[in-house]
Amino acid sequence: MDRAVLKEEVREELEKNILPYWINKMQDEVNGGFYGRITGEEMLMPDAEKGAILNARILWTFSAAYRLLRKEEYLAMATRAKRYLIDHFYDKEFGGIYWSLDYKGNPLDTKKQIYAIGFAIYGLSEYHRATGDAEALTYAIHLFESIEQHSFDPLNNGYCEALTREWGEIADMRLSEKDENERKTMNTHLHILEPYANLYRVWKDDRLRHQLHNLVEIFIDKIWDPNTGHLNLFFDDNWNNKYHIISYGHDIEASWLIHEAALLLKDEKLLAKVEPVVKQIAVAADEGLMPDGSMIYEFFADKSSTDTDRHWWVQAENVVGHINLYQYFCDENAYEIALNGWNFIKRYLIDEANGEWWWSISADGKVNRGDDKAGFWKCPYHNGRMCMELIERNFPE
Repeated sequence: MDRAVLKEEVREELEKNILPYWINKMQDEVNGGFYGRITGEEMLMPDAEKGAILNARILWTFSAAYRLLRKEEYLAMATRAKRYLIDHFYDKEFGGIYWSLDYKGNPLDTKKQIYAIGFAIYGLSEYHRATGDAEALTYAIHLFESIEQHSFDPLNNGYCEALTREWGEIADMRLSEKDENERKTMNTHLHILEPYANLYRVWKDDRLRHQLHNLVEIFIDKIWDPNTGHLNLFFDDNWNNKYHIISYGHDIEASWLIHEAALLLKDEKLLAKVEPVVKQIAVAADEGLMPDGSMIYEFFADKSSTDTDRHWWVQAENVVGHINLYQYFCDENAYEIALNGWNFIKRYLIDEANGEWWWSISADGKVNRGDDKAGFWKCPYHNGRMCMELIERNFPE
């Protein structure tokens, strides 16, 4: 496929299918902000809890869409998300972001999950990047300071998973029920790296630069397993790997996010260390590729079992990660993998009738309608970002 055709296809998907779904179906005109959930059967649940991750990812997606495409309806959505995040999710007494609110906007789960605070930084910094809004940058910096003050481990390095509302120790640190209850995880570090990189784009603070550089080093020296090429997922305080689980989608996503951070830092020594690892992580991720162009979800080495579902976010990151290899390393095979991944998405994941993408497709091709179309975890960020990354990147001639 011609590169210009690919860019046009993903732009059409973004503007005609993904973004309109959220504009038309998810704005809560009764209680403010956005509804918490639409089921896989396309049923709106107006009384569902409102998650910080959903709100922050809507903020990032529509801020980025406005920055790139300059349409007022995207700015209106981004501004709505920014206002609701600051007015309702931000803890004005202790700082940080609440994990969830009830449908009326009152605090429900007040724990401080560092992953969610990271996404709030990601969204707020992108809003500032798109608009120059000073308030968004101020709150993004406040949240950066909260993470550094309460979550950073100066003794063993890295960041803890979660704390109480008052920033005390918490027994259950898990991001979700499927995660292990460990103090440090790959996933949270990835989604601190990502917002710190975006914040650094608009705020050239020396401490932020140092901590972003440190996060890149953590991935290379502690999280990446040079024996397998994969990223390990769960660690104790001392960075001992506790489980043997491979997440193919996180591997390919991390490959380009780590590279992006190193490029932003403009440190040639660091980049020379990172780029060979980036390629090795992507090669390891390719173990999850299927003949139909898709990428499967996870492999559990301890149980010798594989989750072969094709999740929406994994397919989106599969495309971006391989486009990154094509752009920076002129890897033609990676371009073909990205194209095959996009073709799989077009054939199976896009809901042409109702908009957005399905949560997942099973190995036998059946659509998963049991998980949400929109909700606590199902947001416009992965697929929206995939489209915008492809629109914005310059491909090799």
